[in-house]
Amino acid sequence: MVGWTVVGYGFMAIALSASARALLSLVMPLWESEMGWTRSLISTAGAVALIVMAITAPIAGDFIDRLGPRKLLAAGFALLAAGLALTTVSTAPWQLMLNFGVISGVGFGVVGASVFFAAVAPYFVERRGFAMAVVDSGSTVGPLLLVPLAAFVLTAWGWRNEFLAAAGASALMVPIALYLLPRNSGKHTAHHAAPQEPMRTRLLALARSPTFNLLFWSFLLCGFTSSGVIETHFLPYAAICGFGGVKAAGAYGLLSGINLVGVLVAGWLSDRMNRPLLLAGIYVVRSLSFILLMQVGNDVTLLYAFSVIFGLFDYATAPVVASLVASHLGVRVMGLSMGLLSAGHSLGAALGAYAGGVAFDVLGSYRWLWIISVSMALLAALIAAFIRKNPTQGHQSLQASV
Repeated sequence: MVGWTVVGYGFMAIALSASARALLSLVMPLWESEMGWTRSLISTAGAVALIVMAITAPIAGDFIDRLGPRKLLAAGFALLAAGLALTTVSTAPWQLMLNFGVISGVGFGVVGASVFFAAVAPYFVERRGFAMAVVDSGSTVGPLLLVPLAAFVLTAWGWRNEFLAAAGASALMVPIALYLLPRNSGKHTAHHAAPQEPMRTRLLALARSPTFNLLFWSFLLCGFTSSGVIETHFLPYAAICGFGGVKAAGAYGLLSGINLVGVLVAGWLSDRMNRPLLLAGIYVVRSLSFILLMQVGNDVTLLYAFSVIFGLFDYATAPVVASLVASHLGVRVMGLSMGLLSAGHSLGAALGAYAGGVAFDVLGSYRWLWIISVSMALLAALIAAFIRKNPTQGHQSLQASV
């Protein structure tokens, strides 16, 4: 029962966090006209948030390995609420970087999927992949329901009220965390003793693991081609193609809704099939979807077709990667491992967000960004294909050592 309580809270938390991150993309055209900020400047704020997330995630992961999710997640949501609220009074670029990039970035890093994967994994064995997929599905359901609502609030009451509403919802999650979540990690059960080794020992063990390195670099490229370029630049690209805010938000919402199907199916499959092959296949189809995106023009049918295809293979990587970490590296270092992988994902996403803004400012088009994304996704597929299907003796030794 405790495990499913953590899953339920994780679902709500990830839904809210993912929707809050999408606000930057939604207000980008408005800030350009109202504040006089360039697209590359606004994209840099998003990139700063992603870099801060990358720094925060391993620290949060190590914390949850040792002490559990309750206090950590309450503090994370408090910081997220503060950062989003302070963004409404940002009038200078440095204030935007501090409030959205740094303060909100720490909150995003703490309230991240990697933290919840670590919190959930010890409570499940046979249905672990599916349980983590349910948590990750919040990242699709949230934007599906909340981004169109945010677009409505933006149109009716302005972008400041939009950010304040997200800040209020984040603040509400603090007492819920303190009431619902367990005080200790599930690793403090008879089956999972908390890791006692210093972080340096565990970091060195992971650095020597071929599986960890393959997962890290493929997940970094995953970040570039998902959170980086799509979450940051899909809505502005749709606006360039001539689609209004409602149609663009609808396409993004559709992408998120289809993402729900993709995540749950990937989680179900990760319990039943060759996971490295599944992961590589997801990256291959993702690369092909960018070719379709380049052909959208002013055809709304193609825009929605891209949303469906990309949505099926977007966040579907997360439960597969988390399942591989649990089986090949061990539940005892789940938080630290997923934190480091999340850091790589965020760094890749930061590069994608920044590259998109620069490409548009210099070239006046996103075409080269999509071409690069095709190559990045194919490279991720190639790297994933080298992961072994089952843990080797060396991987089992890693689990024992950490």
